[in-house]
Amino acid sequence: MSTITVLLVDDHLVIRSGLRALLATQPDIEVVAEAASGEDALVLTQQHTPAVVMMDLAMGAGMDGIQAIRELRRRTSRQAIIVFTTYDSDADIVRAVDAGAMGYLLKDASSEEIFAAIRGAVQGRSVMSAPVASRLFEQLRNPDAVLTPREAELLGLLTEGLSNKELGRRLFISEATVKTHLAHVYAKLGVDTRAAAIATAIRRERMR
Repeated sequence: MSTITVLLVDDHLVIRSGLRALLATQPDIEVVAEAASGEDALVLTQQHTPAVVMMDLAMGAGMDGIQAIRELRRRTSRQAIIVFTTYDSDADIVRAVDAGAMGYLLKDASSEEIFAAIRGAVQGRSVMSAPVASRLFEQLRNPDAVLTPREAELLGLLTEGLSNKELGRRLFISEATVKTHLAHVYAKLGVDTRAAAIATAIRRERMR
């Protein structure tokens, strides 16, 4: 039986310790290193060349998970990268997949899901938590269904970097109305920042 080597990347020691203990119950999975930051993940990946990297998205100061995934992909394509996070917004999922993640698991995933994801990743299979897969499938199936025509137009204009005042001028509506529309767009897309909404808008354009 060949052993699957794993690098854990999370800035919370308790999370890393719990995941290490869980994976230690499997005879074919071995945690070879732990990193508390994106920067450490790059160094340890080079030192240990793990088969799988379990990557959190938010890691405090410095390089976040998305940046680390992109940099790992720029350096090498050997590692299978699985996101392991509490974040399940459409924008986070899309950004992670675009960056090069092979899987996306939420931290409330069952032990069986985690084991299956790691084993599947080394075989080239993409694995996602059921809620993540469901949301992503719905977006792919009908990406514009949740937005009104005006909201979809506003989302498209966000990519031009316009301020709320400039958006109002472009659409001939008040700045207050722009803010109301943006609040609806954020809520429907499951995002809470302008940057996340823009990431979703870019992804929608790619799918057209």
